[in-house]
Amino acid sequence: MRAIWSGAIGFGLVNIPVRIFSAVQSSALDLDMLDKHDNARIRYQRVNEETGEEVAWGDIVKGYKVEDKYVVLTEDDFAKASPEKSKTIEIQEFAEEVEIDTTFYEMPYYLEPAKGGERAYALLREALKDSGKVAIGTFVMRTKENLCLLKPQGNMLLLLRLRFHEEIRDYEDLNIPTARTAVKPAELKMAKALIAQLTPKSFDISRYKDTYDAALLKMIKLRAKGKDLPEPKLKMVRNKSKDIMEQLKESLGATKAKKAPAKKAVTKKIPVTRRKKAS
Repeated sequence: MRAIWSGAIGFGLVNIPVRIFSAVQSSALDLDMLDKHDNARIRYQRVNEETGEEVAWGDIVKGYKVEDKYVVLTEDDFAKASPEKSKTIEIQEFAEEVEIDTTFYEMPYYLEPAKGGERAYALLREALKDSGKVAIGTFVMRTKENLCLLKPQGNMLLLLRLRFHEEIRDYEDLNIPTARTAVKPAELKMAKALIAQLTPKSFDISRYKDTYDAALLKMIKLRAKGKDLPEPKLKMVRNKSKDIMEQLKESLGATKAKKAPAKKAVTKKIPVTRRKKAS
């Protein structure tokens, strides 16, 4: 893996040199965009809006418009704006992980100690484990300030990029049932029973696979061979009753039937009568 950021964790007066690695990879099929008339690939161009000519990557700079003029910024300018945040993940405070709503979680990254930072890295990891806390800090990556959470994951420190509070939209305009919305006790009991029935002894996320891409690739291969595609068979699950209790009862029954082990076929033993040998 290739590091996408290098700097240090600021833990009080302790500096822990680290490198950041992306923890995710795409599992989606790499589809190209084509012109439907001749299947030619669509190519994006960076065009100068004044001349209409294509601009090479090396000639592109970033700028911010002030009144009628652009102020062009260099990589040094971005670093100079806040040099400490460009090279330091500054821990601001510690918190219980349950205090941070998952709405704020954005992207996971792996943290690796750089040379000379192994002992300090291990110290922070063990201190977080023993305290049961997570570290909250900020740093700048790719010209953007990021809020982040550091937590131990096995022997590694995981960095979770967080969204800032102002980035989360308010949902007051949505038509959401309030706490006063009547929920019948019997329905609640049945819903909890269904939850219990669908709760495994231990959750394992690796059981979930991206099956859509596999099905799409299978279809693509059939098309490539010139074969006709089978008509899709989509079975929509509908309940005739509009009564929630009836729907819950049917759901419980369906889940039980799905979990029930298949009955083994019973084979009757037929007694064999042996003939006596002729004397």
